[in-house]
Amino acid sequence: MKNESRVLDMARHFHSQTDPRLHEDHGPLTIMAGEGATIIDDAGNRYIEGMGGLWCASLGFSDSRLADAADRQMRKLAVYHTFNHRSNEPAVELVEQLAALAPFDDARVFLVGSGSEANDTMVKLAWYYQAARGRPDKCKIISRFGAFHGSTVMGAALSGLPHMHKSFNLPQLPVIFAARPFHYFESLSNETERDYATRLAQELEELILAEGPDTIAAMIAEPVMGAGGVLVPPEDYFPKIQAILRKYDILMLSDEVVCGFGRTGNWFGSQTFGMEPDMLSIAKGLSSGHLPIGGVLISDKVYQCVADEAHKVGVFGHGFTYSGHPVTAAVAAEAIRIYREIDLVSQARRLGEYLHRALADALGDHPLVGEVRGRGFIAAVQIVENRAARRVFAPELRIGADVERRCREHGVMIRNMGDVLAICPPYIITESEIDALVDGIRSALDGAAAANSRVGRVA
Repeated sequence: MKNESRVLDMARHFHSQTDPRLHEDHGPLTIMAGEGATIIDDAGNRYIEGMGGLWCASLGFSDSRLADAADRQMRKLAVYHTFNHRSNEPAVELVEQLAALAPFDDARVFLVGSGSEANDTMVKLAWYYQAARGRPDKCKIISRFGAFHGSTVMGAALSGLPHMHKSFNLPQLPVIFAARPFHYFESLSNETERDYATRLAQELEELILAEGPDTIAAMIAEPVMGAGGVLVPPEDYFPKIQAILRKYDILMLSDEVVCGFGRTGNWFGSQTFGMEPDMLSIAKGLSSGHLPIGGVLISDKVYQCVADEAHKVGVFGHGFTYSGHPVTAAVAAEAIRIYREIDLVSQARRLGEYLHRALADALGDHPLVGEVRGRGFIAAVQIVENRAARRVFAPELRIGADVERRCREHGVMIRNMGDVLAICPPYIITESEIDALVDGIRSALDGAAAANSRVGRVA
């Protein structure tokens, strides 16, 4: 980046999920180009992008077919809306493709512009559904500690991450929180995953009874908790949770913004973990991140009830200017065609097996690694100070951030959430690039371990 542009970014650009004062001092890492699974910064440094940007660049960073799809549609019909019975060909094609992929029959599709909008829409639909059934007091939404569901007001309220709430003075919204499934740190001594899942389901039922089942509309959950640390639930966690929700007439909402489109080894994460959602949200991989788009897949049970109520009202009073935007829809439709051509699910499983095997071989005995977890083609490395005691570093030491910085020095881009290293590569990455990615992480951890052993933090 030219120096004057860098100065302008530091002076004028208010960045997402960034410390503004540090940015004023340090400035941006500016990415200038992308080729496949590789990105290039303004100094010419190349990085294997192990996070798909933000969990989204499934087909890499410059797919020519997606660019061509955008160009064709831009020249034909660059913008229109879907309010008041309007539509366009790419939106119709995309809706047809998504309905065919949905994990329930007779799905309806509501298109939006982002994952946050999709999750907001699911919540509003849950409220609408309950009100249409004559149960407007069923309005509370159960989320989970550690969850991330977006940055809009409702998305932030649903997110069980302290920094999403602190100092924002969010309004009082009907959101309550259940425990997250984190067996590594939060299970009891000698508690099996099956017993742990049973306990979490029992605790959920206790929460529901304490709040009052007639006050709860829905529960929202990511199949694998992404920004909360890539937390993988026990195998029977969701079936046990689902049984409790059905007992008390509570909807299940699956946030598939990260897990959708092959990431866990199935088209949707709910299919991987035995969840049977009433609605699910999608974004990110929907267009391989090439253009902003999201959506909600809605079960027939919910749709029919909502449609009847909206007919009584005279209109369904929800939607966005960019819902069903023709250019973003054309790109998303093309992305799904590519996914089918490459047999996305098989590709994700094959690459996932390779990635997890490489991580286990390289990091299984590392003094800073407590566990490597994940499912399909998503993974995380848990950094610990003491493996035997499962003791973590003091947060103020920022060990995860230090390892992430060292990864960049080795030509690897990942993301740290505290002392968790997240890995979510594009599906077009090669096995040799996965090897280089894992080698870079190992080298970064070695450097951090050496630095901390010198000051007596690692035994």
